[in-house]
Amino acid sequence: MKNSLIALSFVAAAAALPTASYADLAFNVGAVSDYRYRGISQTRLKPALQGGIDFTSGGLYIGAWASTIKWIDDARGDAKIEVDLYAGYKGEIVKDVGYDVGILNYWYPSAVTSGWSATPYTNPNTTELYGAVTYGPVTAKYSHGLTSLFGNPDSKNSYYLDLSATFDVAGFSVVPHVGYQKVKNTANASYTDYSITVSKDFNGIVPSLAIVGTDADKGFYVPGVNANSTKFLGKAALVLGVKYNF
Repeated sequence: MKNSLIALSFVAAAAALPTASYADLAFNVGAVSDYRYRGISQTRLKPALQGGIDFTSGGLYIGAWASTIKWIDDARGDAKIEVDLYAGYKGEIVKDVGYDVGILNYWYPSAVTSGWSATPYTNPNTTELYGAVTYGPVTAKYSHGLTSLFGNPDSKNSYYLDLSATFDVAGFSVVPHVGYQKVKNTANASYTDYSITVSKDFNGIVPSLAIVGTDADKGFYVPGVNANSTKFLGKAALVLGVKYNF
């Protein structure tokens, strides 16, 4: 779901830059049948509303993106949205070899509450540095946690390594992906995820269909007692989505 305060702050920042124009701003809104992040459902296998804003100038970019979530509530916190704030730079190393480096903060407003002390979790707000290299259709990316990862205690220096590719098949975008999430000092939390996503852009409206799954631990990745659910949040499933870029 688009966060209006963040959107206004980015518009103000763009207006303050003498070389910026509104052509450098892009917005998106959308919905998915299940918000999967690195293969794990953030919404207890239920739908989510999402949206974001991006500002670019040359290779520099800054942006914000938000989604409704359920997992913080399930862990007795109060946050009902996730807000991602990021900045980075894209360029070319040599011909046909590109790079992308940046920093990303996952922010969960009001997540740390009195109820949080009754859980094994710590502050879920997470910051990662990332770097990616692209050659042709293939991208390899490494993300490194500068803080504990999504509330897992003592999990600083966790990392995520993923490999993806983008192919044009009869006018459709086909994106296979595989990734490995290492969660430091947390038993049964590390896992591999995979997905194949097919989408098509119809003048800014982009419907998508993805097959998503993991080999994550079925006892660790569950909503828990507070949610009264034992559903496996990393199970293989079809995820439908639609996004409008403008």
